[in-house]
Amino acid sequence: MMQYAAPDGAQVDAYLSQPADPGVYPGVIVTMSGAGLEEHPKDLCRRFAEQGYIAIAPDLYTREGTPAPDKVLETLFSVPDSQTMGDLEGAALFLKSNPHSNGKVGIIGFCSGGRYTLMFACTSKNVDAAVDSAGGHIIPDDGPTSARPVAAIDMVADLSCPLLALFGEEDANPSPAHAARLREELDKHNKTYEYQTYFNAGHAFFADDRPSYRAGPAQDMWHRLLLFYEKYLNNQG
Repeated sequence: MMQYAAPDGAQVDAYLSQPADPGVYPGVIVTMSGAGLEEHPKDLCRRFAEQGYIAIAPDLYTREGTPAPDKVLETLFSVPDSQTMGDLEGAALFLKSNPHSNGKVGIIGFCSGGRYTLMFACTSKNVDAAVDSAGGHIIPDDGPTSARPVAAIDMVADLSCPLLALFGEEDANPSPAHAARLREELDKHNKTYEYQTYFNAGHAFFADDRPSYRAGPAQDMWHRLLLFYEKYLNNQG
């Protein structure tokens, strides 16, 4: 565990893992889900480090504190998107300032973290590849709120890097219809992206610490995202 500075001056708690061998490596931001900075994103950071990435998982509830299980949604929907984007921007700049950085930064997120990943790729110029796995609420059920004034789906025109979008056919949030809408927007705005829907997979199919885990789709996703990052983060061109 460590801390880095956000643009608003706050010190954000985060989990950092990096390769043991000296060298120059790309960075990856692992965006937590709504429950907070649990063991799964930390484990994913370690897995990325083993593959040659400097990986950081910010605690996006640093200011609020980890919510109790019955307060997760209340906390999630109350944190301003602008604050979260700033915290992710700070993480990207921290990775780029690492003396072992090759200057490239990727981001990955699941569920609410997938939504934040998509938004960050549409608002920041400090990200080179984004992986959105089952980003929920990209099309909100209700209208805008003070914390969430702009729908993620309405930001796609500003997507600034390649996107890998991965969904489960049995997921309800995002539903297959919402996932298809994202693809329509990506095509509409001529964005560079890869898209995969998995059969026999629902929400959080990649989370090997949950009953929702599906080994086949999860293993395929891991293979795809490593190829995706290799293409856009290890290429020095």
